[in-house]
Amino acid sequence: MLCIDDLSELDPHYAPVEYLVREAAQQWERDEAMALRRAVFCIEQGIFARDDRDATDDRSQLLVAMSCNGGMPEQVVGTVRIHRGEAEREWWGSRLAVHPAFRSQGHLGVTLIRLAVSRANALGCAAFFAQVQMQNVPLFRKLGWQLLEETAVHGRPHARMQADLGWYPPCHDPVSGFVTRAKVIA
Repeated sequence: MLCIDDLSELDPHYAPVEYLVREAAQQWERDEAMALRRAVFCIEQGIFARDDRDATDDRSQLLVAMSCNGGMPEQVVGTVRIHRGEAEREWWGSRLAVHPAFRSQGHLGVTLIRLAVSRANALGCAAFFAQVQMQNVPLFRKLGWQLLEETAVHGRPHARMQADLGWYPPCHDPVSGFVTRAKVIA
């Protein structure tokens, strides 16, 4: 198992070829997702002092990207949460995190975003938003998102963005989720 609290610790011989992206279904998936968020947002980026959990977690659905070994989920390497907004049929995505060692593998961030919006779309979403760190705005634009305004979140530059729901067909089975394969390096 990958020690998520130390982002530098990774077995150099471990190279999964497949990733499962789905709604967290087991307690170990939720625990590892929270540890990954803490490692990314507290340790790596220094946005939060000890923990990034907040009241939104109590009303969120947690999605995870897991590396697979022999077709079986083995470790959480990415996560995002989705939750209803204040307006009727409004949904938000937040706390998108991918372990640094897996950021160039299998389009994990893209697949997490795809499942997040597709899942909310299946739940009756009419508008899906996110506060996106500025360095990630080009990626979100490529995925059919529109920049609504630049803002600051926790003292850091962000963009409030909205997904084009036409790009994201509803996903009615979030536990089966999506499978993505590792990039082949020639």
